[in-house]
Amino acid sequence: MSYDAICFDLDSTLCEPIEDRQALLETTFDRAGVEQFCNTAQLRYASRDLPTADTDRQFFEHLFSEAADRAGVDPSVAPDLATAYLETIDPARVRFRSGAEAALELAAELGPVGLITNGGEETQSKKLETLGLTDAFDAAVFVDPKNGVPPKPDSTPFELALSTLEVDPSETVHIGDNLHADIAGANAMGMDSAWINLGHGTEVEHEPTYELTSLEEFESIV
Repeated sequence: MSYDAICFDLDSTLCEPIEDRQALLETTFDRAGVEQFCNTAQLRYASRDLPTADTDRQFFEHLFSEAADRAGVDPSVAPDLATAYLETIDPARVRFRSGAEAALELAAELGPVGLITNGGEETQSKKLETLGLTDAFDAAVFVDPKNGVPPKPDSTPFELALSTLEVDPSETVHIGDNLHADIAGANAMGMDSAWINLGHGTEVEHEPTYELTSLEEFESIV
């Protein structure tokens, strides 16, 4: 299908950390002096039910608190784990996911390209700089709750991107790896949606317009 504009998520869609995620998590627990009570899949699942955070640190406090509660662990360990995680991870150490560079090049040939990411501008800009994507998007929307931009699936980030791109939602597609944030959010806006199924779970609570195994299949939907 031909679209007036194409929007992408960033984390786990266009890029991924160079460090192994499970190793990052193990180091986080070791640094905090806390016995590990969750794996990366459980942490990802916990991220679906979090209150809106004003900062990256607050997000990770909410995340580890929710994961601890699900595991029957005292959530008071969350601040130490958030600190340890942020001390461990280097946001700039990322690489393109398979097919991402080619997908972006093709999207740019077809029309305006947007970025809608559930990360703050300071952190996400480091990743974009590493990837050489600082000026790659015609619209880039970052989470900024203090200024009225909550994370996806809230409609605000999508509305801002569509407004900047000056396109109708019915003529756009949003591509992301998260069913809750990306697919539910895009569907609610009346956009087409493309889910990159990374094998994190089989339950499909939100139906995407397309399902891809990677961005190597991007050309098939445009």
